[in-house]
Amino acid sequence: MDFDHFVPSDRTLISNGTFQFHCHAAVSCFRSCCCNVDILLFPYDVILLKNRLNISSSEFLQTYVRLCTGSHPFFPGLQLKMLEDERHPCPFLSESGCSVYSHRPSACRTYPLERAVERPGSGQSLRIHYFLTHHPYCQGHFEERRYSIKQWERDQMLDECNLYNDLWAEVDAFFATNPWAGEGAAGPYQQLAFMVCYNIDDFRSYAEKHDLVSRFKLSKEDRRRIGKDDGALLRFGFDWLETILGGRKKLVR
Repeated sequence: MDFDHFVPSDRTLISNGTFQFHCHAAVSCFRSCCCNVDILLFPYDVILLKNRLNISSSEFLQTYVRLCTGSHPFFPGLQLKMLEDERHPCPFLSESGCSVYSHRPSACRTYPLERAVERPGSGQSLRIHYFLTHHPYCQGHFEERRYSIKQWERDQMLDECNLYNDLWAEVDAFFATNPWAGEGAAGPYQQLAFMVCYNIDDFRSYAEKHDLVSRFKLSKEDRRRIGKDDGALLRFGFDWLETILGGRKKLVR
């Protein structure tokens, strides 16, 4: 697939080149990109934000999230709920900027780039593409600082987010095959998948109640991580879903 043929007019595909950008409090558009914007949330974004706010994932979903159309008809996406005032700002936007900056969502870390994950085919590695956006209000493009993709990923601490987002892309591709065909929208398996992907605290309680982790051959270190770390539990949950829903045996009993 030649991605150049699929790039919208307000995007530029970046491969091995660099791009010019710098956002800081002195640019005239500072905080503009945090208002009236659609911010999609991935499963690891929910973990980062609910931990930063020190609330449960259930409370985070109820307070800050609305459901939206996902990448296919068989599983919903999540969108950060903007505040209901004239500018529709992000709920975490303060006078000095982002109040959850170190735990901000992947989309915010990546901007002014957009990251696309291409799924070439079964058994093949994901292909990653970056696009530079061109929003007319953004003055950061005229600042004299240049980045390569690798420099930007390092500067924005994107490596961990990208790791979990790539795992999610594989799971979402599996969901696109409609593995719960026949049970209808929001059926029991789809609700279970929603809990695993977006409500990690409820999934932790579910896993402990049903003693899920002990049912599979995992190392002591993996069990320890799953017991303490939300990210490790999310990875286990992804593998568990693909195992119980059929098609992919990610876990061995």
